[in-house]
Amino acid sequence: MKKICRLLFLTAYAIYLPFTVHAQRSTVGAKSLDKQIETLILRDFADASGPGGVFMVAHQGRAIYKKAFGKANMELGIALTSENVFQLGSMTKQFTAVAILMLEQEGKLDVNDPVSKYIPDYPKGQKITIHQLLTHTSGIKDFTKMKSLADIAQKEMTPKMMVDFFKNEPVDFLPGEKFDYNNSGYVLLGYLIELISGERYEDFIVKHIFDKIGMGQSYYASDRKVISKRAYGYHKKSSGYVNKTAISFSVPFSSGSLMSTTDDLLKWQNAINHNLLLNEKEKESAFSKHKLNNGQEFGYGYGWHVRAIDDVKTLEHGGSIFGFKTMVIYIPEEDIYVVGLSNCDCNSPTKVVGDIAALMLKIRIEPAN
Repeated sequence: MKKICRLLFLTAYAIYLPFTVHAQRSTVGAKSLDKQIETLILRDFADASGPGGVFMVAHQGRAIYKKAFGKANMELGIALTSENVFQLGSMTKQFTAVAILMLEQEGKLDVNDPVSKYIPDYPKGQKITIHQLLTHTSGIKDFTKMKSLADIAQKEMTPKMMVDFFKNEPVDFLPGEKFDYNNSGYVLLGYLIELISGERYEDFIVKHIFDKIGMGQSYYASDRKVISKRAYGYHKKSSGYVNKTAISFSVPFSSGSLMSTTDDLLKWQNAINHNLLLNEKEKESAFSKHKLNNGQEFGYGYGWHVRAIDDVKTLEHGGSIFGFKTMVIYIPEEDIYVVGLSNCDCNSPTKVVGDIAALMLKIRIEPAN
């Protein structure tokens, strides 16, 4: 069970549209680009008989490469397709952050509000702001590092029970002193969404995001519900692949419990790009680096890492939860979106997605009319 707790929340058919590709130094045809992308993928996802991954590359809101590798269900021998539903792990944090900013747009909160405004008895809550929860700078204890996590890992927990589980732990540092990736902060954000909106977190995300922008194959995770086109998750042991460990998704909650597909994730990115969910002001705060108390800048916005490839700004996030690893990179300057979803936590798509994004930056894509 200790091993389960350590691993629980670590964080990360082809359809082609006609287009022409121009490299900086030479012309590259669409088929050649597809081959280059696939070569990068097969370097790590070559086992056709085991679990695998689904990858998508989009430009200007349209998928230009999309393909699946490996099995969605090993027992039944069913191959993965681009329509399969994967657990997202910590990519969930993007949705939680946007939900908070949507509430700010409506005037229901301010990210500079202290936690104590909504949870009066939260220890040191008058000194911890919503902004600090969003940016992983609150200093509160990350519950995934608590030894007692084993006691609740498979129990059904309410959001309040989850917050009560870690709220009395000593802080790791004073609010705003440093950046330290933290799942507790995003669980607390989910609880705040419920308190402020009067809706369950799950219902808020479905109603105000999934349904609003047509993410029909996205869900709050469950191992019990029948979910159409579910990709089954796996671990890899020395003896071979095994089914993933079951957990209660009420534990990761708003820090890691959503499920989706590559197509739905593209709808999500497009909705953000076209201000269907956030206005420019809120979007800017989500996609910008922020500063610590001492003025030092760090590379995290609200739910996205703010990084760069060859000095070109990227917005990134990965996810890891039992049986699944995920990764997404968006390049605003070129409107390029790269997604990788894996149904074995033995095989991260992070490097593949990064390499594909770097490849796409070396070329110029001009969609056909």
